[in-house]
Amino acid sequence: MTCIFSTTITPTIDQLIEEFGNLEYKGQLIEAWVFDDQKNRQRAEAAFLKLGIIAKLRSAYKPLLHFFLEDIDLLSNDINRVEVHYPQHQAASEKRFLLETYPLSSLIKKTPIHFFANKKATDSYQVILYSSTGIQTQYAVFSPNFLHQDLIKQTHLSPTGWLKITNLEGDIALDKRLMTDYEHLFSQGMKAISEYTWKDSEPYFEELNIQVFLPWEDQPLPYKHEVISLSEALHEDLYFSIQEWFKVKAGHNPTDRNGQPGQIVPEINYKNENSLSISIETRPYNVQNTKGQQTLDIAHAPISMEQVQTELEAIIGSTFTAETITGRIVNARYHKGSDFPVMISGGQHANETTGVIGTLRAAKILNQQEGSHFTISPQENPDGYALHQRLITDNPFHMHHASRYTALGDDLEYRNKKRLYEKEIRHKARTISKAQLHINLHGYPSHEWTRPLSGYVPRGFDMWTIPKGFFLILRHNPEEKWSAYAEEFAHLVTLKLIEIPGVLDFNNEQIELYKQHAGETDFRIINSFPCLISQSKPEDIPMQLITEYPDETLYGKDFITGHTVQTETVLAAYEVHQLLSSSL
Repeated sequence: MTCIFSTTITPTIDQLIEEFGNLEYKGQLIEAWVFDDQKNRQRAEAAFLKLGIIAKLRSAYKPLLHFFLEDIDLLSNDINRVEVHYPQHQAASEKRFLLETYPLSSLIKKTPIHFFANKKATDSYQVILYSSTGIQTQYAVFSPNFLHQDLIKQTHLSPTGWLKITNLEGDIALDKRLMTDYEHLFSQGMKAISEYTWKDSEPYFEELNIQVFLPWEDQPLPYKHEVISLSEALHEDLYFSIQEWFKVKAGHNPTDRNGQPGQIVPEINYKNENSLSISIETRPYNVQNTKGQQTLDIAHAPISMEQVQTELEAIIGSTFTAETITGRIVNARYHKGSDFPVMISGGQHANETTGVIGTLRAAKILNQQEGSHFTISPQENPDGYALHQRLITDNPFHMHHASRYTALGDDLEYRNKKRLYEKEIRHKARTISKAQLHINLHGYPSHEWTRPLSGYVPRGFDMWTIPKGFFLILRHNPEEKWSAYAEEFAHLVTLKLIEIPGVLDFNNEQIELYKQHAGETDFRIINSFPCLISQSKPEDIPMQLITEYPDETLYGKDFITGHTVQTETVLAAYEVHQLLSSSL
């Protein structure tokens, strides 16, 4: 292990009390926008009040949502219409401030809410509440942001802290950006990594561990799986920011998926102490596997690595394998039959866990079906899966995108190096089976995904920031026959999926909420399923179906529903492929 950086930071609210909690400011109004949770902000307000100072501490993260949660009675029967006029800024996408209001409309379902773009405003929301008696109440909700460049010279408009002081005469005595503890911790961590002397070529380390403790608890919202989590947001921002920095260092573009820096592991946890801390060090790979058994069809949480192997061994057929950089084995089976062959895989992105179970459940059914012909590799990224199992021990309801990619730090599908490691399993599957369809089960976040310190919207993943139902992606060979196949395939598969109880209501609800908070969709709706159909590279398999179920952080009944939908999709796609392939 090598320690790169370590520090402890005093919370911003305590710094404010230290600086302004004296007789000079008695009777004045101190307003601050910080990244603390509500409990700590209220604690600071109470401390100021004891000193005779009026203070109002607001959230710099999602300020409009916090305004409604903390200052407006969402259950009031007197409000019969809400208007939100959101700002726009030339340095951000048109949807940026609209996205930050998510999931407000789901929290005030009984009252119609309408969103309007306000091109004249760049830093404030205008809120108008209409009462049943005709009274209009207006509020201006400040949304502090600052324009800045990150360490790879990318420009962002990011949420930030702010400080405003109104003196006894009612004049504004101070009105400026406040560099908060949250921002300072992130900035110091990134600076330390960028200034460290790394070796000249990838990979730069085995595990780069970033241990952070924050004094703020997650705040669940009264809608589905939504939560306000500064810890989760910091995990996402640190992971992708570090990824991007190392990609640029190695000569890649920031959004490329084939950089191989090593395994970046932010571990962001709550600690009931009045401080923030960060420690960064390099470590050897962790090669422990997880054990345990659940009943597969009703598994209520991601299954262990031991169970993946046990379930796979029950599939009749021959075994073929690949090896990862850490020495873990990617196991797959070839079940030979008289049908047109199909490749089935899951776990490419290891924090998308319903697909792992979906592949196994579908294979168990196909295993008993006469003539069935398929390969199955349920856990293509075992190093990432092991990391995900490790991270959810402390934070089970966080997305943990650090476990999305391999231990080398790349997306295995995009790997183009001489040594293929995990990706070799796909080459072997195609060679053995001669399949022309690859069913590739994926997932995406079941709640909002943000990077608040790098422009809020995750770079390169704009369309995946909030849920939008069970999504299907079809990539096909450029030949005309495969274009026609893809269209018919999408139509027939979605017709079968309609029969799954509850899936249409699920899709319709999420798509409607997506439209409210992200604007009009830029994808097709086929038989009530959001879809993208596009051409793939000529050398790829002729047809690939990628499923996208919003499964990250799901447990219990919702998790079971997720892997049931994945299972049914594999079976539907397999059946439709048999029907259409006979005419190719």
